[in-house]
Amino acid sequence: MLKDFADHVSFTLFDLQPGTHLGEAVDFFIYDTLKIFFLLTVIIFAVAIIRSWFPPERTKRILAHKREYVGNVLAALLGIVTPFCSCSAVPLFIGFVESGVPLGVTFSFLISSPMVNEVALIMLWGMFGWKIALIYIGSGLLVAIVAGMVIGRLKMEKYVQDYVWQMQVGDIAVAEPSWPQRFAYAREYTVGLLKKIWPYVVIGVGVGAFIHGYVPQDFLAKWAGRDNPFAVPLAVALGVPLYANAAGVIPIVQALTAKGMAIGTVLAFMMAVTALSLPEAVILSNVLKKPLLATFFGIVAVAIVMVGYLFNAIL
Repeated sequence: MLKDFADHVSFTLFDLQPGTHLGEAVDFFIYDTLKIFFLLTVIIFAVAIIRSWFPPERTKRILAHKREYVGNVLAALLGIVTPFCSCSAVPLFIGFVESGVPLGVTFSFLISSPMVNEVALIMLWGMFGWKIALIYIGSGLLVAIVAGMVIGRLKMEKYVQDYVWQMQVGDIAVAEPSWPQRFAYAREYTVGLLKKIWPYVVIGVGVGAFIHGYVPQDFLAKWAGRDNPFAVPLAVALGVPLYANAAGVIPIVQALTAKGMAIGTVLAFMMAVTALSLPEAVILSNVLKKPLLATFFGIVAVAIVMVGYLFNAIL
């Protein structure tokens, strides 16, 4: 139905010609914009209901004093259903440390939450199918767990800013909300998140539409296909300076894949954009000293590159 509507607007109302660069780009833009916002609205509301059981205070209590390996796995899983963005990195990090959450476990959560979330899962599922969606989620969790374990084993607590250990954020008692309160929270969260991410969605779909309509079919296959051994690290290096979330980057990922970029390279690019960014580095520098910040980015980047190579080899 959405595709028929997009075709009608593009080729009947706008009188564009199918198969032309402009016609295909406009049709891609209209269809993907409608599909993405429909998926986001329905799924974010449903996931927000689930998130109402996991406010940050409860998440901290669950992870507090957990042993490393078990804690890393649990933190990565909780990252899927717990809201987090780079703007909340500092207070969240301080709260976790103050609550007794081990440093490596904290990093597993900080990696998983922005990289592996409901937006990424549902949009990947809608555009690529459940297999690619689950591959991305599974590899994202693996990166978060392994990177957190490595950071925990390195014993780098001395590279956390001194004031963090001296702060006493305290624990806030959380009353169990009623179902009407959960629905009200889900409605407010959905509207608020859509207001926040809609520019990224529109820009991402616009870039994807341009790639879909104008980039030659064999261009990316030649320069970023599985036969180019440097494609994966280059994709990660290009992704780090960008600042976007899954909603903005997935339409670009879809267009890149359609034009021949290897799926492992595309997944590595997406992980780098969502899990590593320069703005996040600036924000985290308020709580991490340079050696720990550099170690964090380096370990995650290497893990993402390895995931990209792995999936290029098996897919």
